[in-house]
Amino acid sequence: MSRLSKALNWGFNQPFLLLAITMLCWSGNVVLGRAVAGEIPPVMLAQIRWMGAALLLTPFAWHHVRRDWGRVRGHLPLMLLLAFTGITSYNTLAYLGLQYTTAINGLLIQSAAPLIIGFWSLVLFRDALTRRQLAGTLVSMLGVLTILTRGQLQALLSLAFNAGDILFFLAFLFYGFYSAMLRKKPDIHWLSFLWFAIVFGAVLLLPAFFLELQSGARADLSLQNLAAFAYVILFASLLAYICFNRGVELIGANRAGPFFHLMPLFGSIMAIVFLGEKPALFHAFGYALIVIGVIAAQRNRRSVLS
Repeated sequence: MSRLSKALNWGFNQPFLLLAITMLCWSGNVVLGRAVAGEIPPVMLAQIRWMGAALLLTPFAWHHVRRDWGRVRGHLPLMLLLAFTGITSYNTLAYLGLQYTTAINGLLIQSAAPLIIGFWSLVLFRDALTRRQLAGTLVSMLGVLTILTRGQLQALLSLAFNAGDILFFLAFLFYGFYSAMLRKKPDIHWLSFLWFAIVFGAVLLLPAFFLELQSGARADLSLQNLAAFAYVILFASLLAYICFNRGVELIGANRAGPFFHLMPLFGSIMAIVFLGEKPALFHAFGYALIVIGVIAAQRNRRSVLS
């Protein structure tokens, strides 16, 4: 086995690393989704994202797909449900929401993701958040609020919400369901599962895509738009979903949930590095709370219902 193969095999079994990579990719996706709002129709962005990801994944997954088709066919309703919630609905609603809301509101709504995942885990499987997970989630959420409000929590009172925020919240309701339901996915190769989920998700999105085209929505083939398509296909889709699905498989949805709070952390670091934003004390305080909360949430103890 080559050094590269050993490194990849090691990384594929490190849930914290995998989930951190996921959130790094998705942080860029939120910023990008807001940046191209008005330039690329939201359903088109989602459709090209998943069609492109399916085409790139096919040569690597096809051997496993053919072998696992019989087992997938026996779990077809479940696979379609996972594809609809985790691929079709989540991303499309998020892109639609970003047409109307701000990046800050989007990140603020995302901070509720661990609680939404915990809600679905409880409703579907009676799997309650542990006391440490709940406490860690609340601590890291405070860190998120510190970053988003620049250390002035009274700024929360001036936030305005609109229909885009509702769409963004609905997107995370769907993704929380998908995250909790991953434990029920069929026992097939991870490449097969990802390929089927992406392909089914893209197919289920086609009606909305054609309706959007019929309404006259179009996107220019500018360098910026082509770069956006490349990013969402390679990083926000393939790399992020490989890492997220594997991370949840290794530690479960409830423990994976608090990692969503790394997104504002990564987003603010990107703003400092690429946009020239000056680092401040509130950044350090927010980062510390997020990291402490995420680490605390990884401890398995009694549930809050115990």
